Amino acid sequence: MWEEIQAGHLILALGAIAWAAAQLLKVLLVYIVEGKFVRERIMGSGGMPSSHSAFVCAIASSIAQLYGTGSPYFALSIALALIVMYDASNVRRAAGKQARVLNYMMEHWDDKPEFFAENLKELLGHTPLQVFFGAVLGICIGWFIPMLAGK
Repeated sequence: MWEEIQAGHLILALGAIAWAAAQLLKVLLVYIVEGKFVRERIMGSGGMPSSHSAFVCAIASSIAQLYGTGSPYFALSIALALIVMYDASNVRRAAGKQARVLNYMMEHWDDKPEFFAENLKELLGHTPLQVFFGAVLGICIGWFIPMLAGK
């Protein structure tokens, strides 16, 4: 039983490492492209690469590494990863596009109502490419770190 608990901690830690690596890459990429440090990118959603995809793919690939691809744990983690990645590249991306339109409308509205006080967040989702690179990052972390640790 103790080995199961330790494996669970490792799997969760690898997911967190992949998430943190993706967030760090977002900050670095914005700095390289725009030449400035954007603090919102440290914890913000959206952008390259997808930290949500990195998180769930690190979990799924580390489960595959530790328990095999035939395990029910792996099946569940793949299902979760697919849902999260679909949501990131479709649902949340569409919500971001809608926010952009609404923000434009609010900027150009005569006699703005009080509830127009702040803009809606536009950078919510991801392009399929951002989801792909997040997934690749997560898979690499989840697959290779347990190998290097001898698990």
